[in-house]
Amino acid sequence: MTRLTSPMTPLSLFQRIGRAFSITCACLLLAACGTTKTPTDPTAGWTAERLYQDAKAEMSAGNWAQARTRLEQVEARYPFGIYAQQALIDQAYINWKDEEPEQALAAIDRFQKQYPNHPGSDYMLYLKGLISFTPPSASLMKFTMQDPSERDPKGLSESYEAFMQLIERYPDSRYANDARLRARWLVNTIAQNEVHVAEYYYSRHAYVAAINRAQRVITDFQGVPIAERALYIMYLSYDKLGQTELRDDIKRVMDQNYPNSEYFKTGLKKKVNYWNPINWF
Repeated sequence: MTRLTSPMTPLSLFQRIGRAFSITCACLLLAACGTTKTPTDPTAGWTAERLYQDAKAEMSAGNWAQARTRLEQVEARYPFGIYAQQALIDQAYINWKDEEPEQALAAIDRFQKQYPNHPGSDYMLYLKGLISFTPPSASLMKFTMQDPSERDPKGLSESYEAFMQLIERYPDSRYANDARLRARWLVNTIAQNEVHVAEYYYSRHAYVAAINRAQRVITDFQGVPIAERALYIMYLSYDKLGQTELRDDIKRVMDQNYPNSEYFKTGLKKKVNYWNPINWF
């Protein structure tokens, strides 16, 4: 008896084609995996010295990103050597030059915590002062001629604190003299910022606030040139408030300390033209 077979249905045909296609794809994938090579690290096996020297070469060329990569490799592969310590110092410098002040300050903070007695601690304090002293926007001052005292005083104060720590802890440091010059300028600039605020309050008829702000310059920044203008704002404010006795007291102080003050002739229109080290920015 002849056995009858049913013809192949379309569904079974599609199933066989699908299986064949799957097998083909699997084979191709296996072949691809067999021929794909894992990228090799060209620095594999490098010593800490070689990595660091390569980073210094990149720094000299101004290739901050590549230098940062090498320094991070030094820290990761050789965390307990002298090169790791120097790599962290250089990372702070690179981030500052690459206009990444927050990363630079973070590197300094990490360095100070890990190596509190390191010989390079004075440099790190100096660099910390510079980072706040010259923010990325400071380079534009050469073109805009913006008065630095109109900047956010927070950065100026942080810079001053870092320089003062350097001067007090490392008075004989090679960076101490420059830190003293910058700290002196910062005191004057922060005081000028206070006077800007006092003038603003005066122009808004907030005379009590103007007096309080100007008084801070007299008490907290003794001897700064802008103190003369601060006293004059106090003189004007007391006069507006009708407090003639206090006004006259301020007048006597000004006559004693600034006998030829031009403010009584020109008023607040007198320009303030104190030394501005624009080349520092």
